[in-house]
Amino acid sequence: TFYAQGGIAVVEPGNDEDSVDRHLADTLGAGAGLTDPATTRPILADGWRAVSGLIGWGAEFDRGADGGLLRTREGGHTVRRIIHAGGDATGAQMQRALGRRLTEASRRLPIRCLDDSIATAILRADGRTAGVAFRTRGRDRVVYAPTVLLATGGSGHLYAATTNPAGTTADGIALALRAGAVVADLEFIQFHPTMLFVDGARGRRTLISEAVRGEGGRLVDADGRSVTDGVHPMGDLAPRDVVANAVEARLAATGEKSVYLDIRSIPDFATRFPTVTAGVTAAGLDLDDGLIPVVPGAHYLCGGVVTDVDGRTAVPGLLAAGEVARTGLHGGNRLASNSLLEGLVMGSRTAAVAVDRRDTPVVEVAPSVLGEAPAMAREDLQDNMSRSVALRREAVGLADVADRLRGAPARPMETVADVEDAALTLAARVVVAAAQARTESRGCHARTDFPDTDRVAQSRRFGWLDGATVECDGPEAIADLAALVH
Repeated sequence: TFYAQGGIAVVEPGNDEDSVDRHLADTLGAGAGLTDPATTRPILADGWRAVSGLIGWGAEFDRGADGGLLRTREGGHTVRRIIHAGGDATGAQMQRALGRRLTEASRRLPIRCLDDSIATAILRADGRTAGVAFRTRGRDRVVYAPTVLLATGGSGHLYAATTNPAGTTADGIALALRAGAVVADLEFIQFHPTMLFVDGARGRRTLISEAVRGEGGRLVDADGRSVTDGVHPMGDLAPRDVVANAVEARLAATGEKSVYLDIRSIPDFATRFPTVTAGVTAAGLDLDDGLIPVVPGAHYLCGGVVTDVDGRTAVPGLLAAGEVARTGLHGGNRLASNSLLEGLVMGSRTAAVAVDRRDTPVVEVAPSVLGEAPAMAREDLQDNMSRSVALRREAVGLADVADRLRGAPARPMETVADVEDAALTLAARVVVAAAQARTESRGCHARTDFPDTDRVAQSRRFGWLDGATVECDGPEAIADLAALVH
């Protein structure tokens, strides 16, 4: 949460310029035909309740002289509906408010937080969730519980460069798969158009918030020419897949290593965007010329563990919320700033489910031991994924990476890095399999050998169950599959 910059997309009651219907239309437009309206509308409609609750817990959002919430606009939105905090430190403000609430609650409730720990398995008894096996300070431990919530974030470190923090190594996807849950839509990995370019750098890189373009920033090439002119009617504020592919195409045409975000028209940039400014400065760059070098970077997993609108998965007692989950909200390409909205709404909904299950008997089972697991060397995996399973994909490259992943050697699970590498390897296998199965270009998934969008395939979804890709047709297909497994 801390790393989220831009804000929360939410419709404030009484805003005559906006409505849940309009927010839904923008979300469906960005989702490339795969957003599920039946689950999306309730999540969007519940947004203001969730935000109001956060404000009630002390979260402070940026306000104008009249006391009203300030709003900005980001890619894919037709109106200014994104509220923000600290200019571009929305996630940090949310995390502080939630942290304070947790501290207060822990004074009167038996809440225990274990930092520097990693979950290694979801425990099950008779097909139901029984708890979690985890490792902390070199020791393997168990906690028994009738309900487990996965809120592990995404999988950005499948790639050599990402906007994600170090912990986003697809752990939740791997835990869910091993527990028998269904995952889907993993071919849709969103690349943010404006990740700070630092030549030769690996790992996490600074995100340049989309709100920069919402406040007037322009994407230009080394010659000052617009990157998105003629590409989309919304220009630099088109959906992220459109802008990212426009940047990639311009880089391929010019041979340059980056394009630039021209911020010279934004007054008091450092005040409005202190987080971006700090990130650029920390990388050894400056803003004197008003041009920030940027490239697309791995940013968000649009698919994930299949859940219903309350976060339930195909495994009774196992819940998922946030980026690790696939609710149907994001479809083939997430609308900007819908992620924090989803996290707030689904966080409270899964909590309600857990409370309803609090009297479910706890079954103690023998803990699962994660002995050995296939794990490709992390840099090798990241380089292969970056080369062949990033913004542009084609059959030969996908097949090559699939072969390499199948050949990943088994490794003893002795360290946190071992567990993470095994999770990345398993998740990469699913991403590649889904990308091979989808022989069209749609949303975040672009196949150079199948450049067109297949209208017949609009309802096709590719799930992964018991080590195999499962194709499902119809808008409720994945939900039906999850119910069948349940």
